[in-house]
Amino acid sequence: MENKPEILDTRLVARSRLFGIEEVHLRFTNGTECEFERLRTPPIAGIMCVPLLDDDTVVLIREYGVGTEEYHITLPKGGTEHGEDWRETANRELQEEAGYRAEHLAWMKDMTLSPGYMGHHIRVILAEGLSESSLPGDEPEPLEVFTWKLSQLDELVAREDMNEARVIAALYMARDLKQGGRPVQEA
Repeated sequence: MENKPEILDTRLVARSRLFGIEEVHLRFTNGTECEFERLRTPPIAGIMCVPLLDDDTVVLIREYGVGTEEYHITLPKGGTEHGEDWRETANRELQEEAGYRAEHLAWMKDMTLSPGYMGHHIRVILAEGLSESSLPGDEPEPLEVFTWKLSQLDELVAREDMNEARVIAALYMARDLKQGGRPVQEA
């Protein structure tokens, strides 16, 4: 299925300080026309780091998610600032959120989140060769930073406060990569 639907029209139907909602009028290759709504894709790229102290120890953070109104275990992540490449963004976010800087950064995968409703992509980065280094962040409260063994990942995923799908996927990818001994190429 290489033929994508034709976008006949897009219209902004609502806007907030952070989000825009678009109505998209499509015509599919079979002639069916319909309208969908989607969150407008943010103009900034996102990154998420899997910081490893060694092949089995990942650095995690615990922070509040206003969307779910709960604290969640997650990975350092954030948006690219003007003029940054993904490597600079990854190291800045690592320093702001986890207190580390990485000597080696490697692209693992670009992921989407709910592609039926938004076009947001996040680049998953493996961060290794960590050393302590901090930068002031933009979080409203200090983040809890802790480590976990990838060899005990199933126990982590079973926790109530570990439920962000893209974080879980990134951790399993990193674990499988490290257990398989496959080298990661720096991009």
